[in-house]
Amino acid sequence: MYLTEEQLLIYKDQGFLLLSEYISRTEVGIVKAELSALSTEKSPQKILEKDGKTVRSLHGLHTKNDVLNCLTRHPFIVEPAMQIVGNQVYTYQFKANLKAAFTGDIWKWHQDYIYWHKEDGMPRPQVVNAMCLLDDMNEFNGPLFVIPGSHKEGMINIMAHNSRLTNTNSDTSGDNPAWVSSFSANLKYSVNQELVTNLVSKYGITLIKAAAGSVLFFDSNIVHASSNNISPFGRSTVIVTYNSIENIPLPVQNPRPDFLVSQDYRPVIPVAPDALSQFSSVKV
Repeated sequence: MYLTEEQLLIYKDQGFLLLSEYISRTEVGIVKAELSALSTEKSPQKILEKDGKTVRSLHGLHTKNDVLNCLTRHPFIVEPAMQIVGNQVYTYQFKANLKAAFTGDIWKWHQDYIYWHKEDGMPRPQVVNAMCLLDDMNEFNGPLFVIPGSHKEGMINIMAHNSRLTNTNSDTSGDNPAWVSSFSANLKYSVNQELVTNLVSKYGITLIKAAAGSVLFFDSNIVHASSNNISPFGRSTVIVTYNSIENIPLPVQNPRPDFLVSQDYRPVIPVAPDALSQFSSVKV
């Protein structure tokens, strides 16, 4: 399913495009069931919240799970991604952010591309995120906040704007590898309050409120964040990041694990629109 010219213009101008109730509730239920089962497994691909027990995120599971792999090849997601990027894409990153009821923690204001450029060697922001909502997202359960149009600023040099940055080496002590600081509540390249204030004054601010099954496409340079979830409503999402096959990352000195940064550069081949339905009888 391809986007209209009007939708592409909205994406280009705002830096994001929300397609409400885009995939079916049946498909949402299938994906949620898989994630529920996978979240109980012990794995280095699982990040916990500060309490040490609540699952914060799961990474790269599409490489070993048929349901999640099928989701990354859903034509409703892949075809718009190819339009936005401008050519064929591969799955650069897959993550599920679970934002559990009562305990799901904050994601500080940040851009995504700075991580991929500085940590992974991605040459250009010729990449797009597709966030699939597995629960209703509302003002109560830690929704995503975005600064519309902030992607037009390009990649913000965090160190130049914040000489007092202190969280660069956060969450790397003990048994945590260095890359965890890119996914913890204390993000490595978070945007400081002064800069956020200036950006909001210039562009405004909005929250994403949508039903389960909605898909949000958003630019890698849009400044975004989410508050902690103190409600009894979970707010789980899957984010598939599609990179252009012409934007392969350059070699870096300390590459992050394959489950964070895929080295499978084969173009994504869309499946049939109803392919996920074959998994509707899966028992977990």
